[in-house]
Amino acid sequence: MATATFGAGCFWGVEATFRELDIIDAAVGYMGGTTDNPTYKEVCTDRTGHVEVVQVEYDPAVIRYETLLEKFWACHNPTQHNRQGPDRGSQYRSVIFYHDERQRESAGKSKQALDESGSLDKPVATKIEPAATFWRAEEYHQRYLEKHGRAHCRI
Repeated sequence: MATATFGAGCFWGVEATFRELDIIDAAVGYMGGTTDNPTYKEVCTDRTGHVEVVQVEYDPAVIRYETLLEKFWACHNPTQHNRQGPDRGSQYRSVIFYHDERQRESAGKSKQALDESGSLDKPVATKIEPAATFWRAEEYHQRYLEKHGRAHCRI
């Protein structure tokens, strides 16, 4: 089993997007800030430094990390800085948190390839950072869209 962590805006839609893949599990939470065990309310103040993230558990024999990266790039606008759609603040920044050197290298190559592809009108703003403590979000956020009968966020 392996772990991958991505920030791509509101974690509800990102979680649902990754659940479309052949993964073991996905959980929403917070990473990258300075507050221990933050709450959603605290993260929304944009003062904790945390990002809304999805942590994906997967079997590398079943699905490649590069496939997860492809899904990540496709599920949001990686050229936006500290926002996605109507959501604004550093908690919505685009970031790949790597868990080992192989992930760091793959993420960097993937980002460079996207930037050089000419498919985007602006440079990729996504950061690639070492993974930190994953703070699982409150239970009502887990599988939020599934619980509310929606396949994706409506904006």
